[in-house]
Amino acid sequence: MLDTAFLARVDNPAFARAVLTGLAKDQKAVPSAWLYDHEGSALYENITHLPEYYVARTETGILKRYARAMAAHLPFGGTVIEYGAGAALKTRLLLDAMVRPACYAPLDISAEFLLEASDAIARRYPDIDVRPIVAHFLEPNPLTEIRGRGKRVGFFPGSTVGNLTNAEIHRFFELCRDQLGADGKLLLGADRAKDPSILIPAYDDAAGVTARFNLNLLKRINRELDGTFDLRRFRHEARWNQELSRIEMHLVSLADQDVRVLDHDFSFEEGESIHTEISRKFRDGELEALAAVSGWQVERHWTDDRDYFSVFLFRQE
Repeated sequence: MLDTAFLARVDNPAFARAVLTGLAKDQKAVPSAWLYDHEGSALYENITHLPEYYVARTETGILKRYARAMAAHLPFGGTVIEYGAGAALKTRLLLDAMVRPACYAPLDISAEFLLEASDAIARRYPDIDVRPIVAHFLEPNPLTEIRGRGKRVGFFPGSTVGNLTNAEIHRFFELCRDQLGADGKLLLGADRAKDPSILIPAYDDAAGVTARFNLNLLKRINRELDGTFDLRRFRHEARWNQELSRIEMHLVSLADQDVRVLDHDFSFEEGESIHTEISRKFRDGELEALAAVSGWQVERHWTDDRDYFSVFLFRQE
């Protein structure tokens, strides 16, 4: 049983609970949301500009090419709610194409990074009411800050949906039903299955930026939870799981070692790993079927010339 006495002396009990619970599992794991402190969020934005990381480049190309076609199906004077907003760079393509959006409400777990991105959006779009919300997109949130501000559009780019299990995807679509309303729509980006020779370098780049992003989780544990991880004794690894059609990111121990986190001791054998992220690559019809379980159906669909990536517009049935 997890000793919860530590909660009284940490600033982020949810992070502490996730780490201590995850490191106690047979397959050690920490949910990918905790990769995104301020430094992790900045490193991820650097990843999106790497030559190997086709994901952001391809989705941005789709948005540049089809943003006006997408906006034609979105409400006049509506509210855009962005889930896991990050730096909100792709958001600008959508806001530029929409007709007089009234409000932009980005949700992100990294408060400092969220406020920086929101300030940038507010300066660029002085006529749009920007309402940042520090929250995880899988947690219930009534979004009371934006009540009465027109029809709602959910925006979930970056194939972040690929970081979720089936149960979490169902939860996300259910939350969207409540948050966006019966006439709300959801614009969602999703990566597609392709050859591992393309996929693995996207998550293990030659410059080592993704490795620093992954290892930053251990730095965060050391800083916030009195951890004793020696980053020199762990390495980043990206694995392709053919059966589940997903990339899996791990932090692999380079030796037998013991680590302490908030007075809890954890042993690692050489080669043992902490599983930090999944990135699913959806096969034809897979995401559409998951959405349908929660009452969402595809209204429109856009892709690139190589069919690497899809942007879906969902509406409720």
